[in-house]
Amino acid sequence: MFIVNFYNKLSPFKRVVIALLLGISTGIIVGEVAGNLEIIGTAYIRLLQMTVLPYVLVSIIGGLGRLDANMAARIGSKAIRVILFLWLAVMLTLVLLPLAYPTWETSGFFSSSLVAEVVKFNFIDLYIPSNIFSSLSNTVVPAVVLFSLLMGISLISVKNKDTIVNLMHSVSDALMGIASFVAKLAPLGIFAISASAAGTLEPEELGRLQVFLWVYLTAVALLAFILLPLIIHWATPFSYRQILSVSGEAVITALATGTVLVVLPMIVERCKEMLDEKDMLSEDTISTVDVMVPTAYSFPSTGTLLGLGFILFSGWYVGSPLTLEQYPSYIVMGAFTAFGSMAVAIPFLLDFFGLPADQFQLYLLGSVVTARFATALAALHGFVVTLLVTSAVVRRLKWHRMMQAVALHLGITAGVMIMAGVALTHLIPYEYEGAQTFESMRLTGQSVAIKQVNKPEPLSDSDQSRPRMDIIRERGVLRIGYFPNTLPYAFRNNKGDLVGYDMELLHSFATDLNLTIEFSHIKQLGNELPMLADGRIDIVIGGRSITPLRALQANYSNAYSYHTAGIITLDKFRDDFSSMEKINAMENLILAIPDSDYYQRVIKEAFPQAEVVPVRNVREYFKGIYKESNALLFSTEVGASWSLLYPNYTAIVPKGLMLKAPIAFMLPKSQLDYVQYINTWLALKKENGSMKKTYDYWIQGKDPKKKEPRWSVLHNVFGWNI
Repeated sequence: MFIVNFYNKLSPFKRVVIALLLGISTGIIVGEVAGNLEIIGTAYIRLLQMTVLPYVLVSIIGGLGRLDANMAARIGSKAIRVILFLWLAVMLTLVLLPLAYPTWETSGFFSSSLVAEVVKFNFIDLYIPSNIFSSLSNTVVPAVVLFSLLMGISLISVKNKDTIVNLMHSVSDALMGIASFVAKLAPLGIFAISASAAGTLEPEELGRLQVFLWVYLTAVALLAFILLPLIIHWATPFSYRQILSVSGEAVITALATGTVLVVLPMIVERCKEMLDEKDMLSEDTISTVDVMVPTAYSFPSTGTLLGLGFILFSGWYVGSPLTLEQYPSYIVMGAFTAFGSMAVAIPFLLDFFGLPADQFQLYLLGSVVTARFATALAALHGFVVTLLVTSAVVRRLKWHRMMQAVALHLGITAGVMIMAGVALTHLIPYEYEGAQTFESMRLTGQSVAIKQVNKPEPLSDSDQSRPRMDIIRERGVLRIGYFPNTLPYAFRNNKGDLVGYDMELLHSFATDLNLTIEFSHIKQLGNELPMLADGRIDIVIGGRSITPLRALQANYSNAYSYHTAGIITLDKFRDDFSSMEKINAMENLILAIPDSDYYQRVIKEAFPQAEVVPVRNVREYFKGIYKESNALLFSTEVGASWSLLYPNYTAIVPKGLMLKAPIAFMLPKSQLDYVQYINTWLALKKENGSMKKTYDYWIQGKDPKKKEPRWSVLHNVFGWNI
C-alpha cells in the first residue's frame, strides 16, 4: 500500500525517470535475461504508433477547416512562409550536427546494405497519395500530411462545415484520450525498453549513445538561446530578453509535464500581453493569435524537427553517414515525416536511408531525455511562430533581419559543433578494436589436421592420368594451394593458423571425406597451373575469380560466391566516389586495379576516362605505395576486410556501379569427375545452409558461435547462472 501511495504522488516525469533508472539497473544486474522484456517494449511502441497517423489526419483537417475564408486569406500565406522558413533554418542546423561527432577510427565488415538498391526519392509516391487508406496503412507520413492539408484548406470554403469540423475535433479528442491512456503505461514501457537495452547492448554501444545526447543537448541550447529569440529580437518589435522571460513559465511547464497541449492557453495569453505592451493589440492580431497557436501546434515544431538529428547520428554510428547527395532529400523528407510522432518518423527514415532498423531502440533509450527538451523547445516555438506571423500581419516583420539572424546562428552552430567534436573525441573513452577482432577470427566448424608443405612433390606420370578424386581418397590428404594476402578467404590469423572463408569450406570438405589437409604457398601468379597439372596441389583457393582465358587452362567449380566491384579509398574521399556520375566527372583520375588483363578491359569500359595502375599485391596499396592513384577499384568484400586492418580506408559501392565477378575453386584440367563431385558438394552445402553461415561469419562478421554472456551483477559477481 505504501508503494502504491508513493507512486500515485509522483509526477509523470518522475515516474518515467524512476522507470528508466530501474530498467537500466535491472539490465545491469540480470544481464542478457533482461532482453526477454523486449516484447513488452515492442508492445508499448506499437501502442504509441497506433494513434499517430489518425490524429495527424483529423487534427490538421479540423484545425484548418475551422478557419473562415477572410481569416485564412489574411494570415495563410504569411504563416506558411514563416513556418517553412523556420523549418529550413532548423533542418540546416541539423545538417551541421555531424561536425560534433568524434573522429574515431571505425570500420566494418562487408554489409549487404552496400549493394542494396538505394531507395529513390520519388516525390509522386511519397507526397501524392493515389489511395489515402493505403498511405495510412503503410505509414507513408508525407502523403497523409499533404492529403490532410489539402482537405483542411478545401474545407475552409465549404458551407455547413460545422458538423464535420466538430466531428474532427471529437475524433481528435478521442484519440488524445487513447494517447493519454498509453501515456500512463509509459513507466512500464520505458522500464522494459531500458532494461532490455541495458541487458543486451554492449558497453561500446551505450558509450556511443552519449555522443548523441551531448550533441542533442548542445543543439537544444543553440536553438533555444540563439536562433529562436534572436529572430524575434532582430525581426520584430520584441526584445531578446522579453521573449525569454515571458515564455519561461510555459517552457518550464511543458518540460515538467511532457506535453505542449497543457500550455497552449498560456501561450495565447502571454502573446496577447506582449502585443499589448507594444501597442500592437487589435482585432486582427487577437484573431491571428487565436488561430496560430492551435494551428502551429498541429505542425512540426523546432523540438520535433531536432529529433530527426538521430538519423544523422545513426549513419555515423554504423559507419555509413549520409552523403551530400542525400542531404536534400533528408531535409525535405524530415520536415514532412515530422508531422507524425518520432515513433513513426524515425523508423520510416531509417528504412528510407538504408540504416539498420534496430537503431530505433537506441533512439527510444535516449528519448527519455530528449523528449522533455523537445517539448520545451516546442513551447518556445509556439511563441516564436505566433509572434512572427502576427508581426507579419501588421507589417512589422523584417524578413531580411530574419535571414541575418539565421546566418549568424548557423555560423555560431558550426563553430560550436566543431569544438564539441574535439571535446567529445578526447573526453569519451574509445579504442578501435576492428583489427584485433578480424585477426583473432577462428574456424567455427570442425577442423582437420593441417600441415604446410614448402616443396610439394608432383604425382608420378601414371597417377597424373588417373582420376584425381581417387588419388585424394587413397592418400587421405587434400593438397591446397593458396596465394598470400587473400583476405578474407585464406590468411593467417594472430595465432599463425591458416583460416578464412575458403579454408572453412575445405575443412568441412575434408571432414566429410575423412581427409587431412596439406597446403602450399603459390608464390607467383601463373604457377598454379603447372602445380595443378602435375598434382603438387589439388585445388587453388583464395577467392579466385573466373576469367575466360584461365577457364581454358584449368577447370573451375561452380561459383560459390561473388566479388562485388567497389571503390577502396581514404575515408575523407568517401563522398567523392559515392556515384559513377561523380567518378566519371573527375579530371586526371587514376585508379589502381587488379593485375588481370580481362578485368582491366572490363574496368576500362566502365571508367573510360581513368588512367589505370595494375596492382599485384593489395597490401601495398594500403601501405601507400601507389600514392599516385586516387582509389583502388577492387572487390568490396576484400576491401572491407582490409579496411578493418587499415581503418583510415573505407570500402564503398558507388551508385550506378554494377559489376560482379564469380568466385570459384580452381581445379585440374581434364578431371571432370573431380569437378563434378566438388560441384555436388557445394550444392549440398548451399542447400543445407552451412555455406550461408560461413559467408555470414567470414564476409559479414556475424559470429555463429554463442557469445559469452554479457557482464551482469548476478552472473559475474554472485556467480549465478540464470
